[in-house]
Amino acid sequence: MRRVTYSMGVSLDGYIVGPDGGFDWAAPDAEVFRFHIDELRSTGAHLMGRRLYETMAYWETADQDPSLDDAEREWTALWKPLPKVVFSTTLAAVEGNARLATGGLAEEIEQLRAEPGDGDIAIGGATLAAEAAAQGLIDEYRPVVYPVLVGGGIPYFPRSEQRADLELIESRTFGSRVVASRYRVVR
Repeated sequence: MRRVTYSMGVSLDGYIVGPDGGFDWAAPDAEVFRFHIDELRSTGAHLMGRRLYETMAYWETADQDPSLDDAEREWTALWKPLPKVVFSTTLAAVEGNARLATGGLAEEIEQLRAEPGDGDIAIGGATLAAEAAAQGLIDEYRPVVYPVLVGGGIPYFPRSEQRADLELIESRTFGSRVVASRYRVVR
């Protein structure tokens, strides 16, 4: 069965964006960007909310930018054909290989798991991930922790009374002191 994973950059104090909405502190260096490319290779579909969709829309046409380096071109070549499901109540349409969700989160995940194909079902965005966590839909958490304290903002982990036991699968420290980990939810 295809795993549902939640992977995003996060500050050491637990936020995906700071109090001002910025996340410039999470710009990956070449080594961390290569890690993200490799992670994207194991992704079969990506679920995201409106804000992340709008942020990632750049990559739908980035291959037309002559200033891209080889790694950015590789990312674009993987990102563009990747099936994406966008959860939004305000968007009328989406572009590229994306579609607006027609069902609830659990229904969409069930549908993706039933379709032929390989690769994880990645969830991006803290709000959508919080909903998935509350429904017990996340199989793996994959925080990429940046050595910075931002003091507030949108938290990586949802605030809830629900406990989730995790098992560390893998941890990797990069030269930039960024730490990527994989935790399996113990059921």
